[in-house]
Amino acid sequence: MITGKDLIEMGYKPSKWFKEAIEFANAKELSGEQLIAYLKTVSPKIVEPFKEPVEFYLNIKAESEEEEANVQAVLSTMKELMKTPTLVGGSVMPDACPTGEGQVPVGGVVVAKNAIHPSMHSADICCSVMMTNFGHIAPKAILDAAHSITHFGAGGREEFSTLPKEFEQQMAANKFLSSERSLNFARQHLATQGDGNHFLFVGFSKKTGETMMVTHHGSRGFGAHLYSQGMKLAEHFRKEISPKTLERNAWIPFDTDEGKAYWEALQLVREWTKLNHTTIHEATAEKLRLEPVDRFWNEHNFVFKEGDLFYHAKGATPLDDKFVPDSKEGLRLIPLNMSEPVLIVKGETTENNLGFAPHGAGRNISRNKHKKKNAHRTFQEIFQEETKGLDVRFFSGNIDISELPSAYKNAQMVKDQMKEFNLGEIVDEILPFGCIMAGDWMKDAPWRKKKRGG
Repeated sequence: MITGKDLIEMGYKPSKWFKEAIEFANAKELSGEQLIAYLKTVSPKIVEPFKEPVEFYLNIKAESEEEEANVQAVLSTMKELMKTPTLVGGSVMPDACPTGEGQVPVGGVVVAKNAIHPSMHSADICCSVMMTNFGHIAPKAILDAAHSITHFGAGGREEFSTLPKEFEQQMAANKFLSSERSLNFARQHLATQGDGNHFLFVGFSKKTGETMMVTHHGSRGFGAHLYSQGMKLAEHFRKEISPKTLERNAWIPFDTDEGKAYWEALQLVREWTKLNHTTIHEATAEKLRLEPVDRFWNEHNFVFKEGDLFYHAKGATPLDDKFVPDSKEGLRLIPLNMSEPVLIVKGETTENNLGFAPHGAGRNISRNKHKKKNAHRTFQEIFQEETKGLDVRFFSGNIDISELPSAYKNAQMVKDQMKEFNLGEIVDEILPFGCIMAGDWMKDAPWRKKKRGG
């Protein structure tokens, strides 16, 4: 009789495949060469990281000392990342900034064969932008109405918590989304925008003068919960099939039951995120009794599938319609910063862009470094200087200088490099009137107020 101990002595690590293999071997009375040959067919194939990085395209160049340091950091992390054994290609956008050694940078695209890497779509699954054209109406009316409807910061809300029944049924049928926790997130976080760089922006079309609203946010707790499950599952597979791969670059093989279920869960998160945007836009229109002229959206933080190839865009806008099933005339949105236009672009796949464009202006230094760099000035001074002429509001009432224009890369540089590297054509611009962001909501968080005796 073959036992688990025998397999361990043969050099195999204990795993879930042991049970079925032992039962089969004993039922067929396999031994010697026959047993060895059989175990080779059923044991996980160990995949080693590449010794040299897979080639990738660098659609970025430094134009300042600060930018040079950023580009070198991006290059370093990409070289380590591209040793991941599933990867077959990659591309870096002008807005790129590193997120840690060996991890896909924000502003990066990597192509994996038969593999979904949860860390490469990050916890903010399907971070995206949606635009509604409200026609020739005063932008302040739109901003005021939207301000009364949207929600930034922590937690959820009750008033928009009804999901379509069909969507709830699809969730219940998916092993990753069928829990009460997932359902609660999907309900309570509807019509909320979170924090960080998420925003609600109002401006004018440069071409027509019409007022347009753009929202920017992801899938909130609903997507983050799926991400945490995905990372745990990917780590399980990593230990079995590629233990030398960096933990943060673990993957879920698509050709497994788990891989297919995870892919389906990602599509439901995409559907929910679109609903999240739409709910805010529709509520704004209803408040003002307006009929929208036009609307379209696109994600820029997601995984896109073509055959057995999975394009992981961590902060990159899909240009090619093959990646966007609900594309509107090939149009995409690329925001820069609150004092700059939101770009409306379209474009085609080229060898160096892999079908993608930048997703924004990106950063050269971290939020904390930016705050330290400006420590000699008050937040109010910086705010007044950088938002002059704009109606900029922080939902929490507290200024977050890490979201002001100077915290980001030079917008004109990003636009120039988009043109230089053929990363999409600008067909219109939404000129800024004002925006709403979360601000520093942590400053007045309930637990902090309690510590201060407030």
